[in-house]
Amino acid sequence: MKPCILLIEDDSDMRELVAGHLEHGGFDVQRADDGIKGQALALQYAPDLILLDLMLPKVDGLTLCQRLRRDERTARIPILMLTALADTKDKVSGFNSGADDYLTKPFDLEELTVRVKALLRRSEHAPLSTQHNEILSYGPLTLVPERFEAIWFDQAVRLTHLEFELLHCLLQRHGQTVSPALILKEVWGYEPDDDIETIRVHVRHLRTKLEPDPRKPRFIKTVYGAGYCLELPNAEQASELIPMVQGSRTAQVG
Repeated sequence: MKPCILLIEDDSDMRELVAGHLEHGGFDVQRADDGIKGQALALQYAPDLILLDLMLPKVDGLTLCQRLRRDERTARIPILMLTALADTKDKVSGFNSGADDYLTKPFDLEELTVRVKALLRRSEHAPLSTQHNEILSYGPLTLVPERFEAIWFDQAVRLTHLEFELLHCLLQRHGQTVSPALILKEVWGYEPDDDIETIRVHVRHLRTKLEPDPRKPRFIKTVYGAGYCLELPNAEQASELIPMVQGSRTAQVG
């Protein structure tokens, strides 16, 4: 069965160009030209991936992305944003609304295909990567690939696909600095570029879920100019930290 892609784009020329390219590449493409139709088709078809323009009539892309993420029926569908807005703040807004990846117009159609295939490989519709047979547990952290969860200081933490892959990438090299280039290639599945805002946003999201104080991270550390380092306590140290970590998570949930 062909992977189903929902393309939500109001520019008819762009919509047909992208849809034609993807259909030629072996995908089934459903089309919508505004946010309301896009949401309806997402619920009707439960696509494997959504390509979402930001500047849409009726309901804009950011609002639609947030709605899709809040709805259990569409919350796990990978979303790739397509937009002419290239400022860092626009990308951050896109990621904060729930997008998995972000491609700025004008873009190369082959680059789009690379991004689409990379997202599909990580989706729940594709088998888990064999890399998940590697380290899945150390100290207070255990990753559960079947549910995209982390058991963190004896508490279950729900993660997005990208958060799971990012945490797994860091766990394989815990105690070591992991470069942005390696993270982009291993987690996002394409060659690195100069923009690491993608990584920064998802690191911040991980910190809000795992750190007692995300503003002063003690586990997921930034090594300025070099990358990120996951520093995990051993079992004995972890037992002493359980009240603090669980207490902070209870406060955040409350």
